[in-house]
Amino acid sequence: MVNKDHLSDKAKKDLTLVQAAIDGDQIAYAKLMDRYRESIYFMMLKMVKNTDDADDLTIEAFGKAFNRLKQYSPSYAFSTWLFKIASNNCIDFIRKKRIHVTSMDTGRKTDNGETVFFDAKSNTRDPEETVVHKQKVLMMRKVVSQLKPRYRILVEKRYFEELTYEEISEELDLPLGTVKAQLFRARDFLANMMENTKDSI
Repeated sequence: MVNKDHLSDKAKKDLTLVQAAIDGDQIAYAKLMDRYRESIYFMMLKMVKNTDDADDLTIEAFGKAFNRLKQYSPSYAFSTWLFKIASNNCIDFIRKKRIHVTSMDTGRKTDNGETVFFDAKSNTRDPEETVVHKQKVLMMRKVVSQLKPRYRILVEKRYFEELTYEEISEELDLPLGTVKAQLFRARDFLANMMENTKDSI
């Protein structure tokens, strides 16, 4: 039996939802997302200063958290755990994009009152890194080409042509929600495919 005495009322409610989600309750997932989507989004936006990237990162954070839900330990609040996953994922994104963020050392307070600190470095690529990067891009394009057409087109437009969600929605005559949902699924497929080809990357 899990000891909940140290948790706040909000954290206890979260734990109940987490346990329901693990048991397969889809509504519990939706409720957890509703409770934290806005605060995660604004944390991402503060870190990357781009609304589309913040939206992507918010969805990715929940995707990663939900995939690891069985690893969550109620020895601390769910919000603390979720914010940590979101911030770590965002730091990885920042490093990959080489975004220089000056406010990283100020930290960010979670709903639980704890401060999460970030550490990201901004570097330019040396010649060797440039070659490796080009190889990775080629490998990524090869993996993307194996996706189903509807996912491949969305990924190419979002990540290779760097169109916004709104531009993709307009160009393909698809509802904005559909574009976001299918891109989320496409990223899931890509992650699994990249896992299978990681030795080549």
